Amino acid sequence: QVQLVESGGGLVQAGGSLRLSCAASGRAFSRYTMGWFRQAPGKERQFVAGSTWSGGRSYYADAVKARFTISRDNAKNTVLLQMNSLKPEDTAVYYCAADTDGRWPGTYANWGQGTQVTVSS
Repeated sequence: QVQLVESGGGLVQAGGSLRLSCAASGRAFSRYTMGWFRQAPGKERQFVAGSTWSGGRSYYADAVKARFTISRDNAKNTVLLQMNSLKPEDTAVYYCAADTDGRWPGTYANWGQGTQVTVSS
C-alpha cells in the first residue's frame, strides 16, 4: 500500500498561482505512474494531469493545458502540480494518485486524502 500526502492547497485570486505537492511512501516510487485529479462540489472526480515513471511523458486534461504543469522528483518521492492562471472553475479538492504498476495511461488504485484549492473571482 502506497501512502500519498498532498499539500500546497489554499485560497488564491483568479489569475494567481499555486503549487501542489504530493509526497509518496515506498522505495519503488520511480516506477509509479503518477496523476492528479480534482473533484468540485456536486461533480465527479476528473483527471487533471499524469506523468510516466520517468517524467519523460505527461498529459493533461484540455481544461488545464498550457496552465498546469506536472513534474516529479524521483529522488525525493515527490510529484508536483504547478498551477498558473487559475480560474474560479479550478476550485476543487485536488487528489494525488499512483499506479504502482507503472501503466500508461495510469490505472490509479492509490489515493491521497486531497487538498482544497479555492480560486476567488
